Amino acid sequence: MKKHMLERTLVVWFLALICCLLWGSAVPSIKIGYKMFEIAAEDSAAQILFAGIRFFLAGVLTVVFGSLIQRQILIPGKKEFPLIVKLALFQTILQYVFFYLGLAHTSGVKSAIIVASNVFFSILIASLIFHQEKLTARKMIGCVLGFAGVVLINLNGTGLDLGFRWNGEMLIVLSTIAYALSSVFIKRYSRIANPVLLSGWQFAFGGLVMAVAGFLMGGRVYWHGPAAAALMVYMAFISAVAYTIWAVLLKYNPVSKVTVFGFMNPMFGVVLSAILLQEKGQAFSLRGLTSLILVCIGIYIVNKGDSSSEA
Repeated sequence: MKKHMLERTLVVWFLALICCLLWGSAVPSIKIGYKMFEIAAEDSAAQILFAGIRFFLAGVLTVVFGSLIQRQILIPGKKEFPLIVKLALFQTILQYVFFYLGLAHTSGVKSAIIVASNVFFSILIASLIFHQEKLTARKMIGCVLGFAGVVLINLNGTGLDLGFRWNGEMLIVLSTIAYALSSVFIKRYSRIANPVLLSGWQFAFGGLVMAVAGFLMGGRVYWHGPAAAALMVYMAFISAVAYTIWAVLLKYNPVSKVTVFGFMNPMFGVVLSAILLQEKGQAFSLRGLTSLILVCIGIYIVNKGDSSSEA
């Protein structure tokens, strides 16, 4: 049986790396945004409000552009609405609320390493709980190499210890589990519903819930000129494009084949932070290059089984 174009390994690699590049650019964009919108590092309420606005706009952009491309208005029906609510709960609300609250009580280094473990959780959940694919030694070896690369790029002599607090590292772990579950749900739901519709409306719903919650918690953001508005639109664009492409890739491919590219997110984040924020210590070094090589080898190993059968 001839493969769909989105099942071809080179196409998956190209589109997945675009997603990772966009997500990597979110790291410096958020840091710049906190300064532009006057959001303090310890102000979790304002951060949740900020993220909620971003994701709500991302949902609007996804629905509008998806409707234009498909030449029909993407409005969810009775069948799609419960799927949207469940996706919004795990992919947007729980993932980012846990992440922002946990980040306030742990280091960025430890957070980056824990978040990278979402690849393991995604593959384990897809294989052992939902039985969407087989768990193989090849996949686990690839994941271990990729994870080693992420750990290496984040080791800088500070911010890494054996502490594990319920309101810090534990919340980050819960955030990664929520993301892993959302990946599996997207894979399942995209078989019965339009993945662009699901992605757009879950962002809009989840973003609205987060924005309202952040505002009620006392969070405030302050808009200063068109530059701040442009940055917010760009961050919404990141989520709209990246998650939509990701959802479509998950529809046509095993979870492991797609989610393993998540190891590239911190790589792009480090490099783009070095360029945009002048944080050059980790990116342009032997350790940075070694980390990138480990991640690439890990991705290749996980995807190796599919390349031989390429149509």
